[in-house]
Amino acid sequence: MRVKGKVLLFVALFLALLALGLFSPRNDVALAQQPTGSVPTVTGTPEGPIVKVDPSLDFIYVHAGPSSFDYPRIGVMLANETAPALGRARDRLDWIQIYYPGVPGSRGWVYGLYVGLSPGAFLPLLDIPPTPTAVSTPTINPTLEAAFIGQLTPTRLPTFTPPPPLDLPSFNDPVAAENPGLPTGLLILGLGLFGFFGAVISYLRGR
Repeated sequence: MRVKGKVLLFVALFLALLALGLFSPRNDVALAQQPTGSVPTVTGTPEGPIVKVDPSLDFIYVHAGPSSFDYPRIGVMLANETAPALGRARDRLDWIQIYYPGVPGSRGWVYGLYVGLSPGAFLPLLDIPPTPTAVSTPTINPTLEAAFIGQLTPTRLPTFTPPPPLDLPSFNDPVAAENPGLPTGLLILGLGLFGFFGAVISYLRGR
């Protein structure tokens, strides 16, 4: 009886689990279809001609036109700095136009000997831009100038008058005034002879 009850209990549990598995709701997962086509690769556009500042130079100037005398400076480029090259001046082939943002037209010119051009680069010839107009020099209103700056009346410089001659006083030598006729050397010689004769006389008397 006990074995039969255990068997019935086992069968009941099995049937309950089977019924639970059959009638429980299932969550079906939808599997999306994977794309079979090739993914397009992104390719960069090839770069155009590039100029690079000579590394031996600290910096170079960028001008508004192909000349350092006729056009003003509009900026600088440092050593090893690069910029897109746009073309060469038609009658000045040693000047290269570059893309230089931050200035009117975003264009500038650099001297070709100061930069290196990318290998195989071909630059079109460009027309030389017109030179800038000369800056007008300010002029002073003559009326205001006369009001604030007086006219100087030219005056003649005074003539040079030489001073009167200077009379220098003359002084007499006091030694010459005291002994006008007896030289000092002759006095010493006379005293020497007098002493010599005195010594001879004293010697003869002693004998």
